[in-house]
Amino acid sequence: MQYLALAVDYDETTAHDGVVAEATLEALRRVPQSGRRLLLVTGRELPDLIVAFPHYQIFDRIVAENGAVLCHPGVRDCRPLAPEPPPQFVAELRRRGVPISVGRAIVATSRPHEHAILAAIRDLGLEWHVIFNKGSVMALPSAVTKATGLAAALAELGLTPDRVVGIGDAENDHAFLRYCGLGVAVANALPAVKAAADLVTAAANGAGVREVIDRLLANDLAGAKPQPDHHEPATT
Repeated sequence: MQYLALAVDYDETTAHDGVVAEATLEALRRVPQSGRRLLLVTGRELPDLIVAFPHYQIFDRIVAENGAVLCHPGVRDCRPLAPEPPPQFVAELRRRGVPISVGRAIVATSRPHEHAILAAIRDLGLEWHVIFNKGSVMALPSAVTKATGLAAALAELGLTPDRVVGIGDAENDHAFLRYCGLGVAVANALPAVKAAADLVTAAANGAGVREVIDRLLANDLAGAKPQPDHHEPATT
C-alpha cells in the first residue's frame, strides 16, 4: 500500500452542519478494516467533538484544538501539545467583551471578533497567531497548526507524512494538507484550499470523503499525484 493512513477534518468535510451522515460513518469504518490508520484533525475542543460525534473512538488518534491537543481515544488519553492560554490574555478578551471558548490551549471565537483578538495579542506582546476556519476564529501559540499536531500523532503511530492522505476544506487546513503525502479538498472547500490541493473531489462534505475512501481502498488512489510545490514539512 502506498497510503497507510487517512486524516480527515471534521466540520464541513466529514460532517455537514456538525452531523456525520451514516453512509460516511460506514465508509470511515472501512479504513481501519483495510489495515490503514484513521485520524481526525479538527479545530474543535474534544468535549465538544464527543457530544457532536459519539463515534469518535473509531479514530486511532484525534488531533484537536487545531493541533494543540493529541488524543488516543482507545485508551482515553489526551495530552496538550501547547501551553495553556495566558490568564491575562483570557482576562483581557473578556474585559473587551469578546465571546470566547477556552480550551486546553486554544482560545476560540467567531468573526468579526478577530480584530479584538489581534489587538489583545499585540497589546500584551504575545507570540500567538490567529487562524480562521470560515466563520470561526482561533488563537493559538504561533508554532501550533494542524500540521504540527498531525506530526505528533504520526510519530506515535510510527508513520511518515508521505504515506498519509489528508482531506480538508478551510483556511486552517492549509498547513495540514501541505504536510500530508496527498492533500485533498472536498468540493465545498474554499477556492484557495482547492488551488493548493493535489486532488479536489467531485462531491461535497461527507460524500467527498466517501469518494476518497472508495478510491483509496479500491486502488490506493491510483492516478492521484502529489504536486511537489504543494507540500512542505511541519515546523515546530
